[in-house]
Amino acid sequence: MNNLGEVRETYKLSELNKEDLSADPISQFDQWYQDAEKSELKEPNAMTLATVGTNGQPSARIVLLKGFSSKGFIFYTNYTSRKGQEIIRHPQVSLVFWWKELERQVRIEGIATKVDQQTSSSYFNSRPRGSQISAWSSPQSQEIDEAYLDEKRKQVELQFKDQDQLPLPHFWGGFIVNPSMVEFWQGRDNRYHDRFKYRLSDDGHWTVTRLAP
Repeated sequence: MNNLGEVRETYKLSELNKEDLSADPISQFDQWYQDAEKSELKEPNAMTLATVGTNGQPSARIVLLKGFSSKGFIFYTNYTSRKGQEIIRHPQVSLVFWWKELERQVRIEGIATKVDQQTSSSYFNSRPRGSQISAWSSPQSQEIDEAYLDEKRKQVELQFKDQDQLPLPHFWGGFIVNPSMVEFWQGRDNRYHDRFKYRLSDDGHWTVTRLAP
């Protein structure tokens, strides 16, 4: 058994005070996301997406955030994939951003719904042709043999060889996560981390509370 009890980090970069927080979590997230971009972190938009299956089994994977606004956080996927099907059946999801170099974490809980087809088409059209072909070729999350993807890719390339732009697959598109809870975590020395939770109240306003580390 590997003993990792002595593996630990000391967090001393910054602190987070309630008076410095924005009134709503999207504005606060925007500030932190800009900090992550300015720090030249690799893929600061990488986030863990957690979903739950019909048997109650959670599953998690890394996906890429492709947009955010006051309406929520957008990512794209194959709707027939495991995550896509789990979201369609149980739209309650969680997102986690971990910006190690800034000693920061953001946790988000909310409801995921499909974005409109125009939004999905606009993003799909912005992707490189190779990525578009991959979206058409891959039955995401399904079991396949070694030769399947190469053969399927050749079929898709032949099917759309005379088209500069591939159409949006009917099984592919975006989800937007409308948050009901957002937590900001700033690492501090001696594990006295700063944690603040935004919770959406019934009247549509955000309340902020400090959590014990």
